[in-house]
Amino acid sequence: MTIETVTLAPGYTISRVAKGNWQLAAKHSAPYAQDDAVEDMRRYVEAGINAFDCADHYVGVEDTIGVFRKRYPELGKTLRVSTKYTPDIELIPRLTRQDVETAVDTSLRRLGVEQLDLVQFHWWDYEVPGCVQAMQWLQEFQKAGKVAHLGVTNFNVARLREILDGGVTLLTNQLQYSLLDRRPERGMVALCREHDIKLLCYGTVAGGFLSDKWLGQPSPPPPFANRSLIKYRLIIEEFGGWEPYQALLRALATIARKHDSNIAAVAARYVLDRPQVAAALVGAKDARHLDETLAIFSLRLDAEDLASLNALSDAAPGPGGDCYDIERDKDSTHAKIMQMNQNTHGAPAHIDMSPPITAVGARA
Repeated sequence: MTIETVTLAPGYTISRVAKGNWQLAAKHSAPYAQDDAVEDMRRYVEAGINAFDCADHYVGVEDTIGVFRKRYPELGKTLRVSTKYTPDIELIPRLTRQDVETAVDTSLRRLGVEQLDLVQFHWWDYEVPGCVQAMQWLQEFQKAGKVAHLGVTNFNVARLREILDGGVTLLTNQLQYSLLDRRPERGMVALCREHDIKLLCYGTVAGGFLSDKWLGQPSPPPPFANRSLIKYRLIIEEFGGWEPYQALLRALATIARKHDSNIAAVAARYVLDRPQVAAALVGAKDARHLDETLAIFSLRLDAEDLASLNALSDAAPGPGGDCYDIERDKDSTHAKIMQMNQNTHGAPAHIDMSPPITAVGARA
């Protein structure tokens, strides 16, 4: 098995599967010991997965990656870390250049580096002006050497055009993309192709819902074990509900058996082979499923496989609209499960793990 890589820019080569680290964030789910997390990271890097994704608002994750770098300095040299700058929703109406620089400096300190590999920018509320200005400030810090490359995450086509029209050069766009959610194909892929922006795709296995574990299982009752399950259970409703989702799992299982693989690997491979996609992010709290993840690299889907999957995905009624639009709808359950002030106030003491899952469009 060969670990596939992609060179995003001179000197910046990453594995085409990245380790997503949201599940290690404080209050995402049950706490996980930092020493165990560091040892899991070692196993991933030794296996050839050198791309780690994190964020300033994934409470504690940048620090843990920094500990990994100190404990394993030689492995740390091969690591490529994409982080995010996500100013809290309460801060964005009064955001200053100093706020942006402080956030960059904080990530540098936590990760234990002199330059951030890739900073991906997120803006919670389009009704609040200032996202283009904030991106331009980030570009100033890139020119100053604090940041090597810039990207965005969770923007729709219109807002991404505004950033590009503002003179900002982007290397990547991180967005949600899976067999359950093909919103990027409604204009975003074309825009990114036009500007040579590569896609880093999260949600490729839908928080574990696109895996053998859920094949033939009934819909789980709330409360859910973590926020990933809440988020992607809502996406399943947008897709059409539990039965269409199970039909998709059955098709994935048939393809997995054909190739002596597993459902999650097939689902991630599907996304990895889409136009403009540089890497698939696979969320992992620990290394239990590392071998299943590595199976992505030895898998090749044929025309029959793609036709079967496309037919089921094309028939789905949703998710509708552009990238991340339903998550930005303030009246939707998708928005109400978000934690938008984690940098300023930290994660809340209580997270509602049982939002109403009602119907397609899922309104609270």
